[in-house]
Amino acid sequence: MFEHITKEANAAVRELISVSNLRPGQLLVIGCSSSEMVGQHIGHGSSMDAAQAAFAGIWPVLQENGIELAVQCCEHLNRALILERESAEKRGYEIVNVVPQPHAGGSFAVTAWNTFKDPVAVETISADAGLDIGGTLIGMHLKRVAVPVRLKTTKIGEANILCARTRPKYIGGPRAAYKEM
Repeated sequence: MFEHITKEANAAVRELISVSNLRPGQLLVIGCSSSEMVGQHIGHGSSMDAAQAAFAGIWPVLQENGIELAVQCCEHLNRALILERESAEKRGYEIVNVVPQPHAGGSFAVTAWNTFKDPVAVETISADAGLDIGGTLIGMHLKRVAVPVRLKTTKIGEANILCARTRPKYIGGPRAAYKEM
């Protein structure tokens, strides 16, 4: 029943990785409203089935490309993020004590928690790229210079998606030279 969500999520993340030139070891943040994917308003129709379908389309692609994942929780957990302990520790992120639930964290965060080998929650990150499924507002979790990315895939289920990559900020004046990103 949710196969189209899996296919759309897979297509979106593959294109985002390609367009953003994400490399192994880099961090992708995903915010996902399962409510929006099933045509409900964000926060009012949580669907574990939709979240699991989207995750099934995304997670294997990230693993095969060596891209690390941070999943944003909903505002009931102050938009904390779920990621693998190894990823959090190597970046020096402070781990906080919370376990997401479908109505306090969100179905996609619960799915990530249940799938990761050693999941932890943190409050802040600085990701290299982001995928926002359903208007979850992931911008606060990206590195300082975020660049919008338009994909051919514009929806996952009924949810609109917005994507971004990041780049180093330009510094210097009129005599500065810049490397093409």
